[in-house]
Amino acid sequence: MKKRIVVAGTGSIGKRHARLLAGRDDISVELCDTDPHSLSDALKETGPLPKHHSFVQMLESKPDMVLIASPNKFHTEQTLLALEAGAHVLCEKPMSDRLDTALQVLNAVNHLNRVLVYGFSNHFHPGVLKTREIIRSGQLGEIIYAHFHIGTYGTLVNSRSRYQADTEAALLMDYVHQPDLLYWILGTNPTGVYATGSMGGNLELKSNPNSMTLLLDYNRPLTASIHLNYVQYPDRYHFEFLGDLGWIYYDLIANILYLGDRNKKVVSKEMFEFERDMLYEREHQAFFDVIAGKRTPESSAEDALQSMIVLEAAIQSWKTKQHIEVEKIYH
Repeated sequence: MKKRIVVAGTGSIGKRHARLLAGRDDISVELCDTDPHSLSDALKETGPLPKHHSFVQMLESKPDMVLIASPNKFHTEQTLLALEAGAHVLCEKPMSDRLDTALQVLNAVNHLNRVLVYGFSNHFHPGVLKTREIIRSGQLGEIIYAHFHIGTYGTLVNSRSRYQADTEAALLMDYVHQPDLLYWILGTNPTGVYATGSMGGNLELKSNPNSMTLLLDYNRPLTASIHLNYVQYPDRYHFEFLGDLGWIYYDLIANILYLGDRNKKVVSKEMFEFERDMLYEREHQAFFDVIAGKRTPESSAEDALQSMIVLEAAIQSWKTKQHIEVEKIYH
């Protein structure tokens, strides 16, 4: 008998997960959402699938796995309920909308013999993987500076529920990918965070803030910055890492990696074939492989907590206009 997986939440990301999972022949896929219209829209893409209108009642049917793609504020509660019901869980990022509830999940999962992984899909991006490989090989030398830029009014346009309009700091939660990638690539989290942001512009779709910049300092000669906005259109995504032996600049729209070599005084360029569905297909397979004991989790609760710490510090800094020491909010 095929193992059952239920996709909880059928917004834009939930529909993508459901469509891709429904294309597999080794699992049985079901959907869960309290919104019947959202369920109907998802079923148009996946074809006929069993459906549930209540998360709690769905768990009573004892699914083997639950993929949580619901709004951020439900992540903690639904993750805990699913784990306690005996399901393995793949939860979309972030862990939660608050650090204290994320810690509840971390404490609980250590006592439950279930798999819990988080959906940081960019870990499976070929260009990001190449960047990590180069940096960790020492090819760039000592990393002095890192920067991420995400400008995407398109996210607001494509958002089905438009929750960003009334969810404070939704921009940070939606793009917690960037603090996660800094930790995943560099292997360390910042010691301090300063964040400034505002809501501006004569735009139809709103989010508070709709522009934010984070400055991150570390316990070594390294600084990093993250700029996020829900203003720029067409969208613009890029990042760079600067070392004392070279640098990387990656354009995530064109999927081109530029690699500068200080000693050779040359810049090389590499293009990557990329389809967004591929990230999620690889993420799904990694989840199934962890359950089967074939690999360790790509993004465990402990790993996902690192970006939650930065998220919490950034929100506190934005509200207080103060530099926040990470250690003080976590311990």
